[in-house]
Formats: sequence, structure tokens, C-alpha cells
Amino acid sequence: MIIIPMKEGENIERALKKFKRKFEKTGVIKELRGRQVYVKPSVRKRKEKIHAVYVQQMQLNED
Repeated sequence: MIIIPMKEGENIERALKKFKRKFEKTGVIKELRGRQVYVKPSVRKRKEKIHAVYVQQMQLNED
């Protein structure tokens, strides 16, 4: 459960913004979407390798 401490007189929009930020950091939505469709481990590993190669190439191009 996410708890957002509010100071007295604090704007409700600001507290809502804090809540949304904390909720997004927990990764609940990302995990939920990932569990909707089963991905075989071999396919997941292949995608991770492709992504790692892409990131490495991007870092080399920066230098």
C-alpha cells in the first residue's frame, strides 16, 4: 500500500501528483501488462540480447 504523508494546508493536486509518481515507480502497471501475454524464455532472452546490442551501439555512437 502506498502512503503519501500530507502536510496541513497542502494542495490535493500536489499530493495526487506524488501518489502517481510513487505508483509509477512501483512498476505495477508494467508488470500487469507483462503478465497479460506469456512470452517464452527463449524469446525473452533473444529480445534482451537484441536490446543490449542496440544500447551498446548507441553508446559507441555517442563517443
